[in-house]
Amino acid sequence: MEEKVKPSPTYKADIKAAYNKASKPLLWVGIISITMMFAGLTSGYVVRADNGNWLIFNLPNAFYLSTAVIITSSITLFFALQMAKKDNKKGAILGLLVTFVLGLVFTYSQFVGYGELMDKHIFFAGKSANASGSFLYVLTFMHLLHLFAGLIVVLITLKNSIKGRYTAQNTLGLELCSIYWHFLDILWVYLFLFLYFIR
Repeated sequence: MEEKVKPSPTYKADIKAAYNKASKPLLWVGIISITMMFAGLTSGYVVRADNGNWLIFNLPNAFYLSTAVIITSSITLFFALQMAKKDNKKGAILGLLVTFVLGLVFTYSQFVGYGELMDKHIFFAGKSANASGSFLYVLTFMHLLHLFAGLIVVLITLKNSIKGRYTAQNTLGLELCSIYWHFLDILWVYLFLFLYFIR
């Protein structure tokens, strides 16, 4: 009968260290992929706009609000990370909770913006649709899909924070959450300015 080989005492620690080492690079690979996708979409927007038959309209008022909301959410998440680095569990939880709520407000304001567009008869598809409106829906909704993923990440990070998994010596999960969320913030600001100035 073969004797089972017992894993070394440091096996789990080695696996965890390898995971920790690979997590940030993998996240950045994902962020670069998302960036390339939006670069392609905005390039398509510019090319299509130059072909004529392009409807010019003002952005919904709700998009201005959502811009302020998502910028504020980045500040509250930065606060949460700083609190975790100081072993302030309550501060970290508060920052994450407020960030999650602001993320929900951002999501709501986006749909309010879509309602404003429809009231102006700007639709994604159909006989009354124009390419400029269709591109706006695609760009903003694709960002919103990635934000849904961000909300799930924030919620999981909040749960881990409540369980006390983050300390001054271990903030990796919060750091990964922050990097992705700040990226979504910057991406939205870019899209907002792009749609505002490139008509």
